[in-house]
Amino acid sequence: MVAYLVFEMRQSLPSAATHVTDWIGAAYVLTLFGAFIADAYLGRFKTIIVFSCIYAMGMVLLTLSASVDSLRPPPCTAKPCTKATDRQTAFLYSALALIALGTGGIKPCVSSFGADQFDEADEREVEKKYAFFNWFFFAINTGALLGITLLVYIQDERGFGLGFAIPTGAMALSVVILAAGIPYYRYQKPMGSPFTRFFQVLVLSVRNHFRGVEVRRRAELYEVKTEESDIFGARKLSHTAQYRFLDKAAVVRDPEADPKNRWNLCTVTQVEEFKCFIRVLPIWASTIALSISFAQLSTFFISQATIMDRRLGGGSFKIPAGSVPVFSAINALILVPIYEKILVPIIRKRTGHHRGLTSLQRMGGGLFISIFALISAALVEKKRRDDSKPLAMSVFWLLPQFFLIGSAEVFTYVGQLEFFYDEATDGTRSISSAMFLSEIGIGSWLSTAIVKIIERSTGGEEKGWLRNDLNKSRLDYFYWVLAAINGVNFLVYVWVAWRYKGRISANGIVMDDGLDESNGDASGKVRDFSMVELEKMDIST
Repeated sequence: MVAYLVFEMRQSLPSAATHVTDWIGAAYVLTLFGAFIADAYLGRFKTIIVFSCIYAMGMVLLTLSASVDSLRPPPCTAKPCTKATDRQTAFLYSALALIALGTGGIKPCVSSFGADQFDEADEREVEKKYAFFNWFFFAINTGALLGITLLVYIQDERGFGLGFAIPTGAMALSVVILAAGIPYYRYQKPMGSPFTRFFQVLVLSVRNHFRGVEVRRRAELYEVKTEESDIFGARKLSHTAQYRFLDKAAVVRDPEADPKNRWNLCTVTQVEEFKCFIRVLPIWASTIALSISFAQLSTFFISQATIMDRRLGGGSFKIPAGSVPVFSAINALILVPIYEKILVPIIRKRTGHHRGLTSLQRMGGGLFISIFALISAALVEKKRRDDSKPLAMSVFWLLPQFFLIGSAEVFTYVGQLEFFYDEATDGTRSISSAMFLSEIGIGSWLSTAIVKIIERSTGGEEKGWLRNDLNKSRLDYFYWVLAAINGVNFLVYVWVAWRYKGRISANGIVMDDGLDESNGDASGKVRDFSMVELEKMDIST
């Protein structure tokens, strides 16, 4: 998309890079909206179908933008080139907006809907569910591999019109294929808005606090008498001692009041659902910085490749600049089977954990690797600038940074899929998946903010670190800044993960560490384990 904005819509490189990261950011932040619709109203499958149609409409408009002459500037025959008009830009941005909205509805539901097909009461299916996350990531990279090789080649040789038309047709076909499985899927019905339930707990706990309510005994906390919880289709959650302030929302103040009004009295399960959401927020926040690094894959990494020697083996064939991320995708395709089939059994014997590494450890490994990816990028860029013939430097010098960022993605992305699905309750699966996806969006926006801050503080597009001409820029300095950010973020993540206390039950029922009936001390079955303790136990048993 950066290439389309620069070469077809006549935008400057820094502007195109920031517009693409803003667009990607919006698409992934909108996953929170899509997840809300899925959990509250439509369910995951219907949400996927509806938003896939919206996505397809956006792709049709994007194809028209690249195909109809009146919707883009005329070919550039002399400097300065004619820039896109406001009408042309508005049409393009409308297409991108629909694609972003469609992405926001599809992405938080697809992985969760796939995981829903496995029965959590069956140990063999639970094991397959965790393998599914690895192969799901494998499938994503297979699609990416086709996109950044075949489609980019078509765009270079036949134009963006055909290059956009092919994925438009593929998207329409995918909806038909997905719909063909309707008789065979397992469906989870929508359970109402989790944000409304969260707000009820928060408002009621604060209100009761100012009314002087204290939680002295667990017996004072309200829960429905039915086998399932008051949240439609969700299992009950046992009381936990963490975040006891929120327990005040479930204290029975007036035995004669209507127990069904959740603005006056919440259930223990509703309170615990909110606690589960709060628990993952520090992990979520401490992994956002990695998405800043991922944003460079589609912006400055490709811009570097554009001005390097992309000939394959010294011959006449040139690797399209947009296809250079294939190094990252191929790495993922190789690493996922190796990890799943070879490394997991070996690591499992040493750690005793049924997945080899815990999801927190996988994420930590990815964050650590990302530091070296940016260091590699900085060193290679400095070598390129210092070279007497920078344009003759082979694009394969970029291989280490693509390889490392791809490795970081394999560890972190799959770890996040596992972590946020496992830590979610029955009524918040889509929201939980959207949380980690929103990191990518926020990371893209932060990347844009960092670019603009560096650009303005170092002299702008004419004299600063990030200029329209990379040969006159100091992109290596920018990469060093990102490496430092990732290094600090890794230390923060280690501290947060070390202190994290999460759910350990395979079936999603939270074990109790509630208040003692008599004196209010913490007792019962302890369910909180730190990252180090989780390493030593096989939670599948």
